[in-house]
Amino acid sequence: MIIRGERLTNPPLIHLHGGPGFAETRLFRHFNAPLEKSFTVVYWGQRGAGKSFDRKIPKSSMTTEQFIADLDELVEAVCKPVGKNKVAIFGHSWGSALGVLYAARFPEKVAAYVGSGQIGDWPAGESSSYAFALAEAQRRNNRKALKELRAIGPPPHTVSSLWTERTWLQRFEGQLGGRALWNVGRILLGRPESSVFDLPKLLRGFRFSLDAMWAEVSTLKLMKAVPALQMPVVLFLGRHDHWVPAEVSVAYFDVLTAASKRIVWFEASGHEPFVDEPAKFNAAMAELVRPVIVV
Repeated sequence: MIIRGERLTNPPLIHLHGGPGFAETRLFRHFNAPLEKSFTVVYWGQRGAGKSFDRKIPKSSMTTEQFIADLDELVEAVCKPVGKNKVAIFGHSWGSALGVLYAARFPEKVAAYVGSGQIGDWPAGESSSYAFALAEAQRRNNRKALKELRAIGPPPHTVSSLWTERTWLQRFEGQLGGRALWNVGRILLGRPESSVFDLPKLLRGFRFSLDAMWAEVSTLKLMKAVPALQMPVVLFLGRHDHWVPAEVSVAYFDVLTAASKRIVWFEASGHEPFVDEPAKFNAAMAELVRPVIVV
């Protein structure tokens, strides 16, 4: 856990990352450090991810219930020293599922929920993501991609099949090009608390977490599990998100009952609006989210 903010009297904002914590936390701190002027930002080192990975962690502990319990411990640990009763939660991708589940379980501890790459019906999202990847392979007449994507077939996918689909999706989006990888690597390893020696642990932690959790989380249907939240809800959605397709997030938003709810669209963004359009993201957090937080 890392806590950063210009004034610890600001409301706590817990960042629940969507993948390997080491990577997304560094990206978030690089692009979204201005949030530390309006919030006390808490970067969570989720068990099994990044520097929190340990070979001794039993796979049996990598469950949704355990993560909810872990998050509750974090919330308690954060609230006491800053003198607050509630936190705001920003959940991205997998973190958006965990954030919603936690907010529904402990509404008295959550002042506002912000979701991005918002999970709703996970199986529906995977089906839509696969359909896009296959259509893009056809559009580009990429025979290798077509062969591999047709070989795995549509979801439900195993972890191995998911890697295949996501790898092609990353290639189509330009994330695996030399310049893109160099820029991300420069950001990830350009922090004093990280180095190239962390990369093996990052990769092992990501694969370990995915292998341990996929069977459970890939069946989550928040539209049924959490149809209502008691706090304000804001969704930041990338118009070009194909990892958690925006139409699936909107479908959940439409059925969700909340104290108030709002969608902010990021027209030039994919799965990570806080990276693709950081200035707009940071401003929206300060101008739209901060005012509705009562802690």
